Amino acid sequence: MVQTIKDMNEFKTFLAAGHKLTVVEFSSTWCGPCKRMCPIFHAMSVKYQNVFFANVDVNNSPELAETCHIRRIPTFQMFKKSQKVTLFSRIKRIICCYRSGVMSNPIFELCGADAKILEAKIQELM
Repeated sequence: MVQTIKDMNEFKTFLAAGHKLTVVEFSSTWCGPCKRMCPIFHAMSVKYQNVFFANVDVNNSPELAETCHIRRIPTFQMFKKSQKVTLFSRIKRIICCYRSGVMSNPIFELCGADAKILEAKIQELM
């Protein structure tokens, strides 16, 4: 089952549960690739019942999308015990995260609606 997250408080509460693996989809109802991924994402939530799935509509939650640095949709972010693991975006892979001038663990970004890459990453991180 995919939980709908509407604001930052819901997002923090959802992540605070410290699930082993959480996948959050950032999408919009007007986006063609998002529409194609929606049934696939829901099917994955049934298939991988030990993984928690959530959806954020970027039009209904623009502040949350901005806080999570969403630039393209659909974007999938994964969390292990409330810590971000990987951002998904099909177009490119870049190292995108530096904290206070010190390089932290790199976060790779791949952008778009590629169900095979998403499922492979879920299987890898389970």
